[in-house]
Amino acid sequence: MYAPERLYAEVAYIAYYLHWSRDDILDLDHRERQRFVTEVAALNTRIQEN
Repeated sequence: MYAPERLYAEVAYIAYYLHWSRDDILDLDHRERQRFVTEVAALNTRIQEN
């Protein structure tokens, strides 16, 4: 398990960008949640580069 602050940050990030519910996000395991964080960050980087 990891720090609650990190979990809150991941949930907030995914909820903000993907508009998913807290429960849906928390149903993901850590690897899936982290993958979505990584993918959203990559999309944001590409958008900012254009």
